[in-house]
Amino acid sequence: MKHPMLLWLAGITLTAFSLSAAAAEKAIHQGIVDNYKAEKVSEHVYVIHGPAGQPDKENQGFINNPGFIVGDSEVAVVDPGSSAAIGRAVLAHIRKVTDKPVTKVFITHIHGDHWLGNQAFKEDNADAKFYASAGMIEDAKQGAGDSWIETMDTMTEKATAGTELVIPTEALTQDQEIKVGNVTVKAHLVEGKAHTSNEVMFEVVEDKLLFTGDTISNARLILMDEGSFPGSAKNAERIVAMDLSTIVPGHGASGDKAIVTAYGDYMNKLYTSVKELREEMEAHEMKPKIAEQIVAYKDWHSMEDTLGKHISLAILEAEQEDF
Repeated sequence: MKHPMLLWLAGITLTAFSLSAAAAEKAIHQGIVDNYKAEKVSEHVYVIHGPAGQPDKENQGFINNPGFIVGDSEVAVVDPGSSAAIGRAVLAHIRKVTDKPVTKVFITHIHGDHWLGNQAFKEDNADAKFYASAGMIEDAKQGAGDSWIETMDTMTEKATAGTELVIPTEALTQDQEIKVGNVTVKAHLVEGKAHTSNEVMFEVVEDKLLFTGDTISNARLILMDEGSFPGSAKNAERIVAMDLSTIVPGHGASGDKAIVTAYGDYMNKLYTSVKELREEMEAHEMKPKIAEQIVAYKDWHSMEDTLGKHISLAILEAEQEDF
């Protein structure tokens, strides 16, 4: 028979373990709450601008620009981040602004740093609706969601552990309009491929504002492994033609359409240069010459690390275009 003290200690240990598990399930990214603010970028829209870089242990996966739209009776969120803990931090910022219910969550694309925070908003409101393109929803169901959970866990050394998939269920159509109280959100499905396939941009009509997702990034290079350089340039032209006042990129500071013009110019110059040079030299030989063509963007974040990879990917896309 075990000593009563041992049984009591075992009970304490079990209780502590249970409390620890419960705490982990409701973990919050306190760094976002303490060190970032929800910046009001238009009449109805707030954005928490994330840091540059890739998901890692230090940032706990927080690198994107979660935003929220405050209507007269409800709130909608755009791209709530890469974990449940980040989503809860976004919710904490919303609660600093308003106590209106969060009823809708809009997702721009499949990359997990933008949408795995859905769980926090499902916890907060079981009736909340989650919107994305039909292709994104299907990809998530077919394994991309689980893969992104694993990727985030690995990149952050388990800082995002405990996040569960909440896959969007509401498939958007081109130019579909959805009301967030007295505010209108219009879905712009990206034609073809830009940063990825199956992307959606969200216009807040009354504010003349556009959430671009990763079709546009401000002053930083992002991965283009699933994207298209001419497709990105074409999409940038489409955004400029919308003549909107405020642009919220997937990464980097919000601003006006000059952000879009610069990003489209980078994509166009890189791809055009690659097509002109690929018959004359190898990818590594192109880099200094292409760098001269895009010297205006030499200080963009991750330029040194990413330009070479962009050139290699652009060569592959140009070769595919030949066929």
